[in-house]
Amino acid sequence: MSVSVPGTVRPLGGSYDPARTTGGGLSAELARLESQAELSFAEELRILRELGICSTAGSPRPTVLEVGAGSGAVTRRLRPALPAGTTLVAADIDAELLAHAAGPGVTLLVTDAGAMPLEDGSVDFVLLRYVLQHVPDPAAVLAEVRRVLRPGGRIACTEVDSSCWGAADPAYPELGGVHAKMAAAQRAAGGDRTIGRRLPRLLRAAGFEDVVLRPFATTNDDHPTDAFAPQLGPQRLEPLVAQGVLSLAELALASDRWNRFRADPDAWVMLLGLTVAATAPACRGPQENP
Repeated sequence: MSVSVPGTVRPLGGSYDPARTTGGGLSAELARLESQAELSFAEELRILRELGICSTAGSPRPTVLEVGAGSGAVTRRLRPALPAGTTLVAADIDAELLAHAAGPGVTLLVTDAGAMPLEDGSVDFVLLRYVLQHVPDPAAVLAEVRRVLRPGGRIACTEVDSSCWGAADPAYPELGGVHAKMAAAQRAAGGDRTIGRRLPRLLRAAGFEDVVLRPFATTNDDHPTDAFAPQLGPQRLEPLVAQGVLSLAELALASDRWNRFRADPDAWVMLLGLTVAATAPACRGPQENP
């Protein structure tokens, strides 16, 4: 999900700017998004199936809406996993980014997630993956999602929480200040890297029911350590140096520790994600009727 900002060349997604998320600009960010999906989507899909993304109950031709689809790294992996006859809509306000999600069986929708041109109750399942951490007003997005979901439809939000991002051995406590500055920069831009802990309450406050939390983990027991480089390596920090958030010395420290980590044959890393799902109420309250 992105927010239009007058005078900018491309719209920005709250605290997310794809051209300034990693060193190397947009092309490097596209590669990072692909590697991120490659690392964890198998686990994410297992959970999404448990949560009913492939269920056709209540709808002979179900519609799945991916809000904040971005470059389509997940869209391309999700499409073949859905039952035949499912309509998959990939939505994002950034038309340039969303163009990368184009493919057979995918409908692209350029829209602000807070005001989608979809009819009430027209969607069966909504997925928001690493979206709400960048949105200045998550409650407004969740309210809009509830509007477009049919009664009994499902929502799944996948997010992080920087306080329990995962684990690494060996750990480098001296990088704590670097990570804190990274989180503070996102917070200053309207985001929240600790939103994972608040998702269940946010969904309940939006009127959703049957809220459940499903954590998942990805480790270098299943993927090469170098596969984690786009997420954990120093390239993620380079734009923060250009913005004056980090110093060159801090970047050099992070680079050195990453090189030590990847050279250690006994190094172990686990990234933790949180998927929170809920159900749209079976009927609208009187105040919600048109």
